[in-house]
Amino acid sequence: MAPETTPKPNPRRKIIMILVVVIAIGLVVKFTFFNHQFQFAGTLEATKVDLSSRLASAIDTVKVHEGDHVTADQELASLICDDTKIMSDLANTNYNRNSRLFKAGTVSQETMDQMKNRKDDADVHMNWCSIHSPINGTVLSRYHEPGEWVVPGTKLLTLANIRDIWAYIYVPQPEVSNLKPGMKLQGYLPELNNRQFTGTILKINDEAEFTPKNVQTQAERTRLVFGVKVSFLGSNDEEILKPGMTIEIELPH
Repeated sequence: MAPETTPKPNPRRKIIMILVVVIAIGLVVKFTFFNHQFQFAGTLEATKVDLSSRLASAIDTVKVHEGDHVTADQELASLICDDTKIMSDLANTNYNRNSRLFKAGTVSQETMDQMKNRKDDADVHMNWCSIHSPINGTVLSRYHEPGEWVVPGTKLLTLANIRDIWAYIYVPQPEVSNLKPGMKLQGYLPELNNRQFTGTILKINDEAEFTPKNVQTQAERTRLVFGVKVSFLGSNDEEILKPGMTIEIELPH
């Protein structure tokens, strides 16, 4: 009886199996890592408010530091205002004296009007000696310290409401036709493992423009696009998003 022989492996079949495995691995990699919707990058911004001195004076106090949270009408800084205080005291004293004389009939109405105008003007200048916050927000920059001399227009502080943050993305015409104000979009922060933030389209620019120069490639800079403003108000209560960060925004499928 002839001994049994082991069938030889088919090289062609082996090659086919290897190709099938390679293709399967390639498909897994493709759909896992490269099947993401194209995302438009935008730079986050917040509306900034600069607070400046209206008087020439030395700074008395600066009560906040960079990063501090402030509320509307909170006093943030004050000026010494020595000459303003002297003028205010004099104007108020003259007004009070002339008020008594007016009641006694020895001062005219014209004189009283002049005294009141001087008093009101002095009171306004005294109010300028105290700098208050016009918004609820965060101190971004503190420029001067107590004792420094400032003149009218000198910037003292910069504030912003970081929670009310937004970004512009620039979308080609075929894609922008599917967008409208009020639509929800998803933004992703690459630095935080693509953490997701929900944004709302505030406005779509009426006119097309060339892609801004800060876009990296020359080909993209030559395209006509529409600016789309996306707000993340309500999604940034933890203040993770900050002005200057890049956020990637995905359009609807």
